[in-house]
Amino acid sequence: MPLKPGKAVRGSNSGRPIMVLLDALGQRWTLRIIWELRDGPHTFRLLQSRCEAVSPTVLNTRLKTLRSLNLVETTSTGYALSQQGEALLEKLSPLNKWSEDWAKTL
Repeated sequence: MPLKPGKAVRGSNSGRPIMVLLDALGQRWTLRIIWELRDGPHTFRLLQSRCEAVSPTVLNTRLKTLRSLNLVETTSTGYALSQQGEALLEKLSPLNKWSEDWAKTL
């Protein structure tokens, strides 16, 4: 079932948007799908290939959720980040930079 602000999230009745977002991003493959769409639209098959081991059923479910949250949209060439999805990716960029620096210390 798609996640929507105002609904219970992981046992919480708060309905806080941040909880809805973190719940969605915490689902397996969700961040990977967003990451793979960073360079532009992909067909379902290309996206499945780029995500390696994701099953078609899971990929379809995650894309449906991401579309319902207005983070991904369908285009004439496949799936793409929506304007909100692009904004989210922009917010995640500093975390990506931090993780690259952190990985060098391991």
